[in-house]
Amino acid sequence: MYNSLIFELSKKGRIGYSLPNNNLSGFSLSDKLKRKASLDLPEVSELDVIRHYTNLSLKNFGVDQGFYPLGSCTMKYNPKIDEELSSLEGFTKVHPLQSVDSLQGSMKVYYELEKKLCALTGMKAFTFAPCAGAHGELTGLMIIKEYFNQLGAPRNKIIVPVSAHGTNPASAAVAGFEVVVVECVEDGCVDTKKLKELVDSDTAAIMLTNPSTLGIFEKDILEISKIMHDNGSLMYYDGANLNAVLGRLYTTSMGFDVMHINLHKTFSTPHGGGGPGSGPVGVRSGLEHLLPNPRIVLNNDKYEFYNSASSIGRVSSFFGNFSVCLKAYCYILSLGKEHAKDVSSLAVLNANYIKESLKDYYKLPISNHCKHEVVFDGLIDKRASTLDVAKRLLDYGYHPPTIYFPLLFHEALMIEPTENESKETLDQFIDVMKKIATEDASVLTTAPHNTIIGRLDDVKAARFPVIKFKDIGKYE
Repeated sequence: MYNSLIFELSKKGRIGYSLPNNNLSGFSLSDKLKRKASLDLPEVSELDVIRHYTNLSLKNFGVDQGFYPLGSCTMKYNPKIDEELSSLEGFTKVHPLQSVDSLQGSMKVYYELEKKLCALTGMKAFTFAPCAGAHGELTGLMIIKEYFNQLGAPRNKIIVPVSAHGTNPASAAVAGFEVVVVECVEDGCVDTKKLKELVDSDTAAIMLTNPSTLGIFEKDILEISKIMHDNGSLMYYDGANLNAVLGRLYTTSMGFDVMHINLHKTFSTPHGGGGPGSGPVGVRSGLEHLLPNPRIVLNNDKYEFYNSASSIGRVSSFFGNFSVCLKAYCYILSLGKEHAKDVSSLAVLNANYIKESLKDYYKLPISNHCKHEVVFDGLIDKRASTLDVAKRLLDYGYHPPTIYFPLLFHEALMIEPTENESKETLDQFIDVMKKIATEDASVLTTAPHNTIIGRLDDVKAARFPVIKFKDIGKYE
C-alpha cells in the first residue's frame, strides 16, 4: 500500500478535509475565470494524504537525515533555534506595504544585520535586495558597470578564472559584459602572468572565489589585486566559499571592492530545490551610493527607507527574502564575534582530515593544504568512474559529493564536510569511501543496488525525457 500511487488509493466520495460554510454573497466570478473541466484529483482520506506526503518526504534526502558533503555549496546544518525565532508571529505577519512606523522592528533586523556583515567582511555597506547568490552576482556586476558609466569611461570585459563557479561567467554575460577566461597554474591558483596579458583599458573587473572551487586559497591575491587596481579595474568577490575564511580575514584586506554573500550557505538557512536564498551585495567605501534602492538608514532613532539618486535602481520588488536574513542575524548573534572564526577553523580542519585520510585511495591532483573543501580526481587505479563512486555511495546511505566539477579535472570529486560534522561522522564516511575504493569494479559500475530506483540510462533520459504521465513506456 505504501508504494501505491495516490490515485490508486482514490475511492469515489472519500474526502480528507472540511471547510466552513461560505458566508460571502453578492458577487460572481466571470466565466473567463471559471475552470471548464473538473480537476483530476484523487479522492482520499486525511490519513491517506498524510501517509502519502510523509512517505514522499522520506524518499528525499536532507542534511537533517545524514551527511551531505556537497562540495562548493556549503550544505550545512542550520540550528533549529534560528527557524523558531524566524517563525515568531511578529515577523511572519508583517507586510512590505505596511507603513514605515509599523515596520520598525523588521527594519532594525536589516539594519543590524548590515552592520554585522560589514564587521565580518570590512565592507562599507550592504543591500539585501538580491534574492539569491546569482541574483547577487548580477547586482554586483550592475554596480560595477554603473561605476564606470558614471566615470564617463564605460568598460565591457569581465575576467573569470577557469576555476570559477559556473554562475560567474553566466552572470557577467547577462549583465552585458564580454567574458574573458584566465587560466590557472598547476597549484590551482590564477596564472598572474596570463592575467597581466589579458587586462586592458576595457577590463572592468575580475570575479574571484577565494578560496576557489578547488578549495585552494589564492596565495597571490594581493598581486592580483594590484594588477587590477593599477589598471583602474575593480575586484569582485564571489562569497560562495566565505565559510572557509569567516572571521579570519576581511575581504577588503584582499583588495576586493564588491562582493556578494550567500546567506543561505554560510549563515544558516536550509537551501536547495530552488530556494529560499539571499544574496546580499556589499561594497567598499566610495561605492555605497550605487547600491540598489531602497536602503535602510537610521535617522533620529527612526529607521527609514533611503533612495540614492545615483543608484542602479531596484533589483527586486520589495526588499529581499526577509526570513533568510532574519535566520542569518540570529545565527551571527548566537556565534558572537569571538566564535565566528571557529566556523572556518573547523570547516578547514574537517576538509583536510578527509583529504589526508583518502589520498592513498583517490587521486589528489593538488597536494597543498586545502581550505573548506577537497577535490579528488577519481579513483587512483581508475577501474571505475567518479559517477560509479557517487552511485555506490547511495547504497551506503550517503548523499554523493559534487562530481565532475570543477572542470579542471576529468574525474573531479569535490567534498565539503562543513564545520558541523563530528569526527565520528567523518570517520564513518571515510571508511565507506575506502571500502568503495577496494570493491570489485562490477559492483561499482552497476550501483546503486539498494535504492528504490537502480542505475538509470542517463543518455536516454537526456535524449528522451518523460515529462508527462501518459508518456511512460513510450520509449521502451
